Amino acid sequence: MRFFKDLSLSAFTAGFVAVLVGFTSSVAIVFQAAQAFGATPEVIASWMWALGLGMGLTTLVPSLWLRKPVMIAWSTPGAAVLATAGAGHSLGEAVGAFMVCALLITVAGATGWFERVMNRIPMAIASALLAGVLARFGLAAFTAAQTALPLVLLMLGTYLVARRVLPRYAVPLTLLVGIVHAAWHGQLAWGAVHADFTWPVFTAPVFNWQTAFSVALPLFIVTMASQNLPGVAAIRASGYDLPVSKLITLSGLATGVLAPFGAFALNLSAITAAICMGREAHEDPARRYTAAVSCGAIYVVIGLFGAAVTGLLTAFPKELVAAIAGLALLGTIGSGLAAAVRDESHREAALITFLVTLSGVTIAGIGSAFWGVVAGAVALAVQRLGRKSAAGKDIAPACKMALDRKTEATKAAAK
Repeated sequence: MRFFKDLSLSAFTAGFVAVLVGFTSSVAIVFQAAQAFGATPEVIASWMWALGLGMGLTTLVPSLWLRKPVMIAWSTPGAAVLATAGAGHSLGEAVGAFMVCALLITVAGATGWFERVMNRIPMAIASALLAGVLARFGLAAFTAAQTALPLVLLMLGTYLVARRVLPRYAVPLTLLVGIVHAAWHGQLAWGAVHADFTWPVFTAPVFNWQTAFSVALPLFIVTMASQNLPGVAAIRASGYDLPVSKLITLSGLATGVLAPFGAFALNLSAITAAICMGREAHEDPARRYTAAVSCGAIYVVIGLFGAAVTGLLTAFPKELVAAIAGLALLGTIGSGLAAAVRDESHREAALITFLVTLSGVTIAGIGSAFWGVVAGAVALAVQRLGRKSAAGKDIAPACKMALDRKTEATKAAAK
């Protein structure tokens, strides 16, 4: 099978790091969201089953089919919305809201309107958006040194040496050294691991207007603005031509099918996509799909053994996760910044996009990724308006002089 010929250690490690980063950075928020609706431990495990299978299959199958890395994740800002908006709503109402959100995502993909909007965003702005989203993880890699200086220095040193000696295996070696160091110092929380098989729990949906407006609509908005928007930016910054509208439609359909079991919102990934689409996954872009397939396969295992694997992933020290995520994303952050400032006519707008996105500001419940694009687009529009006005002022005198010369020539010819 071609997949096994294309698979490499670096690609599999990229897939594992993507899962590690994705889960450990936000799984607690998902638990809080489930508890906000009064979910029992069995129902929470069912949520992990649904999310794991949903992310896994919608990542694995398209990646194998297209031979390109397709990365689907759960909506982390969506989970944060649920954790705050869930009070006063039952599990049945939550499932109804998930299904309404799934319908809206499906319509956004099937009509193609979201992709048309993305096509109008300049590459410099999209690259700055991606760099701003990922730069926070790069910063976290070094701020982790405040609480785990030896671990971070050891991982950074390993990464730098490996990048010079064995660049293809820099991330796997760095991760291995970090795990060995954490295990040697007893920093791995193995007590959180429980070998339990996960069974899905069906919850019948309950639909009402109140939940649709207070839960489903905010969930849809933050998912599109804070997840799918940078997700498309990650795809384009990596140079891949993927059927964005079809993938968004697929994520919406998968959400709708799995919503009764706890899948609240699936969407394009940005952070984990950057890990699997970068050079660290494989030097050959045509073989990086194996990283996404590996990631999808691990997601499926998580779905089937949700409690056990979630405990395993959360057993790693948070500093180790922050360090490996930041180091794995260094290349993508650098490429994004380089593309953002390459064109001088877009440079200032791109920098505004980058800084607003990096700030993490949240306005009206919508994250900084959306507001970064808005700020950059406004800045670019103002710049272009100024250039057009200046050009108009320069052209007017020139036209008048040309007209005067033509009039004088006509009079001379008449004489």
